[in-house]
Amino acid sequence: MDGRPSDPLPYEGVWRFTAPAVDASVPQARHAVRDLLLRQGVPVSDDLVHGLLLIVSELVTNAVRHAALLSPMLAVEVAVGAEWVRVAVEDNHPYRPTALEADHGQTGGRGLLLVTEIAREAGGVCNVEHTASGGKVIWVALPLKPAR
Repeated sequence: MDGRPSDPLPYEGVWRFTAPAVDASVPQARHAVRDLLLRQGVPVSDDLVHGLLLIVSELVTNAVRHAALLSPMLAVEVAVGAEWVRVAVEDNHPYRPTALEADHGQTGGRGLLLVTEIAREAGGVCNVEHTASGGKVIWVALPLKPAR
């Protein structure tokens, strides 16, 4: 393999799965993402895996806690490129969480602050976008730093 940009790496791709917006989906999503990274041979460090799994847990937990009434199903997407990995959680609830921008003294909402902090420390980005169906997707992209 000569590594030209036109040659996708063996671990590149996009995977998406759906789950009911219930508590049991949190560990299931975490395990599914971990198993996917291992199965595809994505060159992730232990620290990056730990951060990604924490992000997945927080985002799925938020969807279960805050969106389940209007969104009985949620979707988790994992996209892996040559130099980055992106996880996204989508639901059909229109509410856009404000904790991504700042903490306004709320007792809850610390999970998204944790997500943004993990992304920042890893040199990644975090964002919320509205979906065509009127819901939202919260995503985090982190750079891959292949374990040596």
